[in-house]
Amino acid sequence: MEKIRVKIKRQENANSLPYWQEFEVDYEKDMNVIILLMKIREKMVDINGNTISPIMWEASCLEQVCGSCTMVINGIPRQACATLVDNLSKPITIEPLSKFPVIRDLVVDRRKMFEALKKVRAWIDIEGTHDMGAGPKYSQDLQRIRYALSRCMTCGACLEACPQYNSFTNFVGPFAIAQAHLFNLHPTGSLYKKERIEFLAGKEGIANCSNAQLCVQVCPKEIPLTEAIAEVNFEITKYLINLALGIK
Repeated sequence: MEKIRVKIKRQENANSLPYWQEFEVDYEKDMNVIILLMKIREKMVDINGNTISPIMWEASCLEQVCGSCTMVINGIPRQACATLVDNLSKPITIEPLSKFPVIRDLVVDRRKMFEALKKVRAWIDIEGTHDMGAGPKYSQDLQRIRYALSRCMTCGACLEACPQYNSFTNFVGPFAIAQAHLFNLHPTGSLYKKERIEFLAGKEGIANCSNAQLCVQVCPKEIPLTEAIAEVNFEITKYLINLALGIK
């Protein structure tokens, strides 16, 4: 039976040093990386026959919707559930996302992504839960734009690829800018457009974007991140000009 060689970067806990382990897995047609990891967990031995501790990873929906199984596979951030072994060069290398603290093995703490969403106020405010009748309508063209942006699953792939997302810049990242744009385009969400623009005009915002455009290349949902960033940049420019002219 054909064997596949796999190298996995592991780490026991947040305070321990990472290390690599190699494995050989029986090939199976059309298997994804999640199945590959499950096969390793079934045997619990490395390439030298040594018994290993269980490899930890995250997965939930298994259909590229939740974003939890994002990991670096052959040097590229991908969804393990949607990445087929047949399409990968061998040997296969699997690593945790490098832009987030490692909890264990391939499990990382993506909490700062959700904190970024709070900073850009990525939600629609409501006044109670009672029926207030039909909401405002908007065009089909705007619906198409908003739908594309709404597909973000906070997976972290764009941040892994972004050279400007690091501890030095404190950049909120392309996904947060795109979500700010999504809610600015909503009739009710636009009530807080000024607050979002003010934040993104600050030190954590769009000025840190170097326009590398790597984010849009790795986004598993093909979200038009660079288009959203350009639109927000235009809104920030208008805001700053009006601020300089004293126009509210």
